[in-house]
Amino acid sequence: MLKLSPALLALFAGAMLSLMILLNSQLAAHSSPLLASWVAHGIGAAFAGFILFVCHLRSKRTRPAPRPVPKWAYLGGIPGAFTVILAAATVNSPLGLSGSVAFMLVGQTLFGMLSDVFGLMGSKRRKLSSQDLVVVCCILSGSMLIIFTPS
Repeated sequence: MLKLSPALLALFAGAMLSLMILLNSQLAAHSSPLLASWVAHGIGAAFAGFILFVCHLRSKRTRPAPRPVPKWAYLGGIPGAFTVILAAATVNSPLGLSGSVAFMLVGQTLFGMLSDVFGLMGSKRRKLSSQDLVVVCCILSGSMLIIFTPS
């Protein structure tokens, strides 16, 4: 199986996230952010079901049984729905796509750090380092430049 680096996969995921937000905001501009979220998640569920079906057909029966999934892990769709709704609204505001994505990056980074520090929802605990704070300062500075620099 093809092995890609996690950093490359994360970079691709970020590009796909921006594409998703752009497409959803266009749909929201012609309808509403709520409808755009429903449509995005419906199409996403159908596509995920297709991928799951294909993977199931290709999987080997000798694979060990998976570990039980915590019940709360199924709630990831709720913040996902809010993300789509809020992003669809902010992209159609003066923030635009890059400003929305910049603020989303800040929020993701800060929540990721909180999750690392407190071990939220089963994540591995990790202490913050001075390098982490430098990274946050760089992200905040870059976000401010994107948002407040006159075009």
